[in-house]
Amino acid sequence: MSSFTTPLVVSPLPDGRRWKLVFQFGYDVGRKGSGDRITVPAGFVTDFASIPWILWRLLLWWLPYWAKYSKAAVLHDWLYRAKEIMGKLITRKKADKIFLESMLVEWRHHWSGRAIAYVEYWAVRLFGWPAWHWRKDERAKQ
Repeated sequence: MSSFTTPLVVSPLPDGRRWKLVFQFGYDVGRKGSGDRITVPAGFVTDFASIPWILWRLLLWWLPYWAKYSKAAVLHDWLYRAKEIMGKLITRKKADKIFLESMLVEWRHHWSGRAIAYVEYWAVRLFGWPAWHWRKDERAKQ
């Protein structure tokens, strides 16, 4: 089973909608120790779930904006910015599949975890293309 390798430690920014990673944050793709590790660097800024307000109001009002189940959202935000894993470019579809995998890990003990994971996965598959194309490539800053 896949695994988050470090805890998620964030600090809120003054705008109240974004958070900054205090420490780097890690995830092993596929299974723990797989060698495919995603490391989100300290200082990365996330908004957790970037759900358009109309979807939030109509479909997802029962989900918290952020909660203890937010690791997958931070990971997904990073993948949409970096567009790579360990130096290898990835597709949007791969980023979204990793998002689903990480949600299934994170939500495995929640009573409706699988359903929530698939709802969120299909939301990013259907509506995530603007974020993939419009977000600046994080590698350009390095």
